[in-house]
Amino acid sequence: MQPKELKWDEQGLIPVIVQDYETKRVLTLAYMNQESLAITQQEGYTCFWSRSRNQLWRKGETSGHVQKVVSITADCDQDALLIEVIKQGPACHKGTDSCFTEIMQQREEEAFSPEKLYELLLQRKNELPEGSYTTYLFQKGLDKILKKVGEECTEVIIAAKSQEGNAELIYELADLYYHAMVLMLQQGVTLDEVRRELAGRHVIDQKVKQEKMV
Repeated sequence: MQPKELKWDEQGLIPVIVQDYETKRVLTLAYMNQESLAITQQEGYTCFWSRSRNQLWRKGETSGHVQKVVSITADCDQDALLIEVIKQGPACHKGTDSCFTEIMQQREEEAFSPEKLYELLLQRKNELPEGSYTTYLFQKGLDKILKKVGEECTEVIIAAKSQEGNAELIYELADLYYHAMVLMLQQGVTLDEVRRELAGRHVIDQKVKQEKMV
């Protein structure tokens, strides 16, 4: 990477997108000047230009959370860089894996739905990709799936009785949810059928809401 080939802004800086080499997640957006780019190339670890402190900033110099450079690539206009790194520790000064962790988590949560999980498990059932735990369950069949559902029910009960908060309970409920949906697919039960059953549990009679015994 030759500095003279790049297009620097009026302050002599160029924006840098830092990406995790292994996960491909975007870690941060920083800036470099020609000196920090030269240091990065020479030392093999990211060095940026801090606009707020107006000085060189070797990532991890004080925290130890260094970023080993794997590759440096300029974009098609030569006015931005993409640097792939192998990082040690958090990339963000707030202690998170990425400066975009919060928005990424929000998008992941928004992207999840029972329908999408059902579709994914159905795809696994149809394709049976090698190395998939879901494939393993479908190949073992109903008895194995029922055994896992029973085990997860027990784990939920144990977690609910725990005195250490709800983190373990949430974890076990998610496991039970997953295995119950695998059972649904194994037996040909759809989400709509379960929804209709739930909807039918409540009836209105003379403005009084009654619940069926279940």
